[in-house]
Amino acid sequence: MSRRDTLMLMTQKPLTVCDLLLRWVLVAGTLLLPQQLLAAGRSEGQPNIIFIMVDDMGYADLGCYGSQAIKTPHIDRMAAEGVRFTDAYSGSAVCAPARCALMTGKHTGHTSVRGNTGGIPLEESDLTIAEVLKEAGYRTGGFGKWGLGDIGTSGAPEKQGFDLFFGYYHQIHAHNYYPEYLVRNGKKVPISGDGEEGYSPYLIFKEMRAFIRENRDRPFFCYAPWTPPHGMYQIPVSDPALRLYGDLEGNAKIIAAMNSMIDAQVGEIMELLQELDIDDNTVIFFCSDNGAAERFDDVLDSSGPLRGEKGTMYEGGIRVPMIVRWPGRLNAGTTSHLPWYFPDLLPTLAAIGGAGEFVPTDVDGISVAPTLTGDGRQAERECLYWEWPRYDWSTKTYERDGLMQAVRCGRWKMLRHRGDEPWQLYDLSRDIGEGSDIADTHPGVVERLTSWIASNRHDPSPQNEPEMPKGKKFR
Repeated sequence: MSRRDTLMLMTQKPLTVCDLLLRWVLVAGTLLLPQQLLAAGRSEGQPNIIFIMVDDMGYADLGCYGSQAIKTPHIDRMAAEGVRFTDAYSGSAVCAPARCALMTGKHTGHTSVRGNTGGIPLEESDLTIAEVLKEAGYRTGGFGKWGLGDIGTSGAPEKQGFDLFFGYYHQIHAHNYYPEYLVRNGKKVPISGDGEEGYSPYLIFKEMRAFIRENRDRPFFCYAPWTPPHGMYQIPVSDPALRLYGDLEGNAKIIAAMNSMIDAQVGEIMELLQELDIDDNTVIFFCSDNGAAERFDDVLDSSGPLRGEKGTMYEGGIRVPMIVRWPGRLNAGTTSHLPWYFPDLLPTLAAIGGAGEFVPTDVDGISVAPTLTGDGRQAERECLYWEWPRYDWSTKTYERDGLMQAVRCGRWKMLRHRGDEPWQLYDLSRDIGEGSDIADTHPGVVERLTSWIASNRHDPSPQNEPEMPKGKKFR
């Protein structure tokens, strides 16, 4: 029962003096529970939750997903000690809509943020993962790129359930790894230096480690939307990861090194959890926010067998690596082929964290906790859905008939990259590379999926950037 429900129940009948005293005790206790009482301990079965989401890592950029070029021993160890998913998907083919789907549990036919201009804010009515877990007593921290509301807007993370957020608010700001400032809870923190001391991934990682240390004695949700390996492609020349790729050149070398830097930081997090003696009570998720920005075919082969890359509705744009590790609670070293995606994370984390009663009734996602833990029966769904409106940066307008859409229902995947194009249909059970469009030979499937889309989306609210300082792209 939420604090709001408790207050409502206590106003249903005339109150005696005893009732008033009891009411005061109940209200005080309820209001204190998340902040004070849980600070001294945690409720039975509440694990710490760390959700690491990197930016633009391809489906096949990890050793455990088949990479022959990039060295990722720590993340590969995560997979060996946890569950690796083959059919996990982002919420979108690009940054902001994907993050909105993740945070709200809704697919992009229902989310408030569908454009990808960088600062479209969540609405006040949106309920996020952080708010849901906070109701259950979690301390909530975010470290990296937010992308769902600039400073002073309704979407700012401190207004959306985060006790602490450190990093970038506007995603265009996040394009620079040596920024003039980062943001902590709406306040700018000056940054200087052009070497290790000014490199934002190091600074953000340091803050994340501190958050974990400070909250080791209470349940915490640590959201880590790290910015690498998104372009601009930059890494300090002193980073050891660069020495692993002397045979590569250009952006491929830097991206490979950034991915190995990420891997090293994942290893440090796992070591920290062991040092703090909270490893067995911490579940770690690792994924990418969408597909690879560049495929680097015959060099890195970042998309592997998948067609497309970031910004497309082909599998290479939306299918992502997803690994979950929780010592003693998951069947270590297993591979799951369950199709699931970012909208499922809110109900899943709520189930894991004992916050199921706070999940909104209008989410599109389902909990995949039964698949992770083996407890209970996994709920089934009919379809997964994605959409994203094309944006013309030269005119700063959304393109007419520019709506990109995709739907997966079982083995069937249907997509189009413009509203005035015909649908493409693929049978993923036979054609993971989406090489043979079979829409003409399966009109009944196309008709059924088209009808499902029409019944399961609505037009978005205006997708506008907030007012910016003159000459600035972000605040």
